Amino acid sequence: MLEKTSKKLVPKTSKKTSTKLAQEKEKNSHYDHKLKLVKKYNLSKEILNSMLRNVFLSRKLDDTEITMKKQTKAYFQISGAGHEGILSAATQVLKPAHDWFIPYYRDRALCTGLGVTGYDMLCQANGNVGDKASHGRQMPAHWGDVDLNIVSKSSCTGTQFLHAVGIAEAGRYLEEMENKGLDLEGRTYYSDEIIYTSCGDGTTSQGEFWEGLSTAIVNKLPVMFMVEDNGYAISVPTKVQTPGESISVAFANMPGLKIYKCNGSCPVESYATMFEAARYIRKERKPVLIHASVTRPYSHSLSDDQSMYRTKEELEAEKVQDVFNSYPKFLTESGLFTKKEVQKLLEDITLEVREEMKRAIDTPWPDVSTSTDHIYSDDIKINDAVFETEPQFSGKEDVPMAGSINAVLKSEFKRNPFNRMWGEDVADFSQLEKLDNPDLKGKGGVFKVTSGVQRNSQEGQVFNSPLAEANVIGRAIGQAMRGIKPVVEIQFFDYIWTAYMQLKNEMATTRYRSGGDYTSPMVVRVPIGGYLRGGSIYHSQCGESLFTHIPGIRVAFPSNALDAAGLLRTAVRADDPVMFLEHKHLYYQGYNRTADPGAEYMIPFGKARIAREGTDATVFCWGALVQKSIEAAKVLEAEGYSVEVIDARTLAPFDMDAIVTSLKKTNRLLIAHEETKTSGFAGEIAARVNEECFEALDAPIMRVAAKDSYVAYCPQLEDDILPQKEDVVTALRKLVAY
Repeated sequence: MLEKTSKKLVPKTSKKTSTKLAQEKEKNSHYDHKLKLVKKYNLSKEILNSMLRNVFLSRKLDDTEITMKKQTKAYFQISGAGHEGILSAATQVLKPAHDWFIPYYRDRALCTGLGVTGYDMLCQANGNVGDKASHGRQMPAHWGDVDLNIVSKSSCTGTQFLHAVGIAEAGRYLEEMENKGLDLEGRTYYSDEIIYTSCGDGTTSQGEFWEGLSTAIVNKLPVMFMVEDNGYAISVPTKVQTPGESISVAFANMPGLKIYKCNGSCPVESYATMFEAARYIRKERKPVLIHASVTRPYSHSLSDDQSMYRTKEELEAEKVQDVFNSYPKFLTESGLFTKKEVQKLLEDITLEVREEMKRAIDTPWPDVSTSTDHIYSDDIKINDAVFETEPQFSGKEDVPMAGSINAVLKSEFKRNPFNRMWGEDVADFSQLEKLDNPDLKGKGGVFKVTSGVQRNSQEGQVFNSPLAEANVIGRAIGQAMRGIKPVVEIQFFDYIWTAYMQLKNEMATTRYRSGGDYTSPMVVRVPIGGYLRGGSIYHSQCGESLFTHIPGIRVAFPSNALDAAGLLRTAVRADDPVMFLEHKHLYYQGYNRTADPGAEYMIPFGKARIAREGTDATVFCWGALVQKSIEAAKVLEAEGYSVEVIDARTLAPFDMDAIVTSLKKTNRLLIAHEETKTSGFAGEIAARVNEECFEALDAPIMRVAAKDSYVAYCPQLEDDILPQKEDVVTALRKLVAY
């Protein structure tokens, strides 16, 4: 049919034909754009082929793990399908064993591109000895390779950003130290290194994403924040949780942050983005945010079925965009590859992965004798006799506990420039130009425990953190992984809970989850406890049992200045994460003071102190209850009874041998602590005694503890809630009379 026009007769096109022509034109336009990028960035056939191979390899590994799961040769599977484009491009510009990587569970293609083999990954799926990432300890897709600087990642979403910041800070500090002429003692860094860390769109809702991003911006750190946006956090669409329905829109006006946005399903466009982003970071040493739009052709995991909340039309449209389909199509239709070349590559990889699966399934599981290896350090054991040194006293016996801790910090930081301390208000000054001002004393902590440590240390050793507890701990974990020894402070125990995820799931598990490849030895100093008028609910809490039951964490709780000095120095020089609990009420008491014990005085963990010898009953206690128990023992002495008081000093480990030895004399045990009675640590000790030396008991084990309540503001109510000397006296009278 012909249509009349003012100039000539032309064929009348149907609507269907017109749409097809428009689509063809759009496709050609896209191809032209990509081909220009190929030329601009000198993308050789070798590079294009390398990215295609990596896309195919990653996808086939996903499919193989799914097969293994169906065969009960794997026990969990979560897919990286749809994310391979941006990740394959990333591996072309980032450098294994040079840059650092904290990838998340979708980053299979990043790891294969960096050098992790399919065999390695399938061994992790099976949980056998070929698993280089975690040595049979973590589920699949928890990447790690110490030789490639791929840091072992936990299952927690969002925690990794602060680790990346810490890793970047450590690198910068090492560079500064070497520029000052210090021997790095095997620690390494590169002046142009990039710290890569990634997440999906859902994790950008986590607070630690903001904390990590803002800290990297303020401190100008070379961190690459990769957001792989597949549109869904399991079943929750991005627009439901993200301002502006886009993380790059939400942060568009963030000062100091350069943002790159790209089609992460296209390796060519992704390469251009990654090239520019990496060049910017290596030159400017500042953070970037990469927002890559990708697809999710498979469900969130095998425990999810996305067809229940995504339409068929939506899933079909994604198939067209899926890099596994769209990238080979572009290469062949643009004439860069033949269909035969692409098909041959896919067949070769399919065969390769099939053989790797057979090898992985035949690889043995770890011996059961190794199941609890790498919970604590085997290189430097915190209870070793090497930490048992004699004090070399000097000066008057008038140093309070706060002063003895301060002295240890000053001497240890002078001794080792790779010790670093930060926290809220711990530094003398945030503005370094004020350090030389004789009219200003500086802050040095709310209890003055860290006063002067900054002035007595190298520049950069001591500094203030944001008002964010997770920030303090997360950054410490990252720095510890690179050989820095963080000695950080949480200002009040009552506010430690925002950091609990970092402490329990990250700090405590680093060594174990990586099979010893990565460690996070650090000291977390925490003022704790009550008996201070006005403390009330949120400045008087004890909760040591919430840390004593976590494998991988050591817990110290000194009661006096001498023990605080010896235990803290051991904690700083040891190789395990330590919670160092400092009772606020004991900081400046007169009865627990000491002379200066010298700069080498140490006490091994797990060795209790006999505070008072006795034969009729034993009190095992710690913290503020030590002095109250001593005073109670004096009351019982006037009544004709001899009471032994044992100061635990450390709770993880605690000295069970000291209890056993004492019970052979006294046959009666009272456990006294300030924490609430229900589920307090006394219950664990009592259970151990019941199991191991029941025959030594002539009476039931008794406990003195705080009431199962919060600490009230009113002094009279506080005294009623917290255990007093009279409570210990009453319990002892009952015990000796049994």
